[in-house]
Amino acid sequence: KYVDKTSIFLKNFVYLRTDTNQESFMEQLIHYVWKHKLFPLTELKTTDGQEVEVIDAGLHNHNAGPDFFNAKVKIGGTLWVGNVEIHDRASDWFLHRHDRDPNYNNVILHVAETIDVDVKTRQGDYPPQIRLQVPTDVREHYEELLTTDEYPACYRIIPSLSKLMVHSWMSALQTERLEQKTEAIAQRVKDCDGSWEAAYFVTLARNYGFGINGDAFETWAKLIPLQSIAHHRDNLMQIEAFFLGQAGLLDIAAIPERYQQQALNDRYFTELKSEYQYLAHKFSLQAMDATQWRFLRLRPQNFPYIRIAQLARLYYEQRAGLSQLLECETVKQVRELLATQVTRYWETHYVFGEESAKSEKKLSAGSLNLLIINTVTPILFAYGKHKNAEKYCERAFDFLEALKAEDNHIVRMWKEVGLMVETAGDSQALIQLKKEYCDRKDCLRCRIGYEYLKGKSSPKG
Repeated sequence: KYVDKTSIFLKNFVYLRTDTNQESFMEQLIHYVWKHKLFPLTELKTTDGQEVEVIDAGLHNHNAGPDFFNAKVKIGGTLWVGNVEIHDRASDWFLHRHDRDPNYNNVILHVAETIDVDVKTRQGDYPPQIRLQVPTDVREHYEELLTTDEYPACYRIIPSLSKLMVHSWMSALQTERLEQKTEAIAQRVKDCDGSWEAAYFVTLARNYGFGINGDAFETWAKLIPLQSIAHHRDNLMQIEAFFLGQAGLLDIAAIPERYQQQALNDRYFTELKSEYQYLAHKFSLQAMDATQWRFLRLRPQNFPYIRIAQLARLYYEQRAGLSQLLECETVKQVRELLATQVTRYWETHYVFGEESAKSEKKLSAGSLNLLIINTVTPILFAYGKHKNAEKYCERAFDFLEALKAEDNHIVRMWKEVGLMVETAGDSQALIQLKKEYCDRKDCLRCRIGYEYLKGKSSPKG
């Protein structure tokens, strides 16, 4: 029954690579076995009986061309240096038209699980071939990783992993996550005509959405003309009129219907609306569509009105700029820089026209930590790379290590299976692990998956 289940699984499963090509489960697994030399205990031999010794598997190529570059292989006692191509079936060589591609002329060895034909290069050579079977335990362990309902699928092996291996993998994941965020920031810089100050403001604003309104805040921030507002930055009310007006939140239709009549009689609302109409005409402003904002299931302190008022206060006090952030050398200094509260009107309101108990509505310690994790550290890392200033990159890592780990379902699940998660660097690494590896079932690129495939997991049960 198990064999039948496995054969059905192998037949139906297609694994998506990170590039545009699609390769079968088996071919991906053969790549993996070759790369990590997880060979069967039997000797490797070519189809014509020559002994094969793999000295260096070569450099794995994920782009066009042979699968492994610069491999070192002894075939029949002779050392060959060149490229290796891998397929599920040898006939795939012709299916992929390698026989017409000069890039495959220097293939020194063709590897496949099923050898059904001899292969030929464009220049007329016949590369030697070996039949490489995936070890049964590797195949079975991979199937377990891909089909188990538990998360994380590799939970059995976690207690047996060395601290050095875990630390090394977490550090790599943390860097990978910052690199990924750097790409997003670089795109924002491009969108902002090369202005890092504007890109920082957009990044900061996006993370003021705290997830649900992130996209809306980024759209809004890109519509904020910082150079125009700079002429009015000594007037907090005008800044707030700029900010709320560009958000489309000074349109009476954007206010919940039950508060609309009160808002029309609200003096501050009418003042802001009048001021924005003047500024919009002066600077040819176009407000965003207010329907992009989400209010459903939000706590009142997370309403866009409140968050925008906090940003207005931060901008007014000249604490929302990249130049000020770059001067901060400690987490404490960053917290002091970004700590803010609402403008006076919003101390007694969550929406226009409806009074509430007075409150300063400051950013919580948890919210500040999230802003440091998701805004400050990526900006420092990206800017440091852009300027070739290592001190900013190092500062980004230092800040992540100085903050406690985030408390979310991803972190809690890994803790439950025995993984130590202490710092924000750890939690960011685990978020990267889940999103880029676990969710994609990309166990072949994961170091924990590698340990699992080697068969070092704890006994089942």
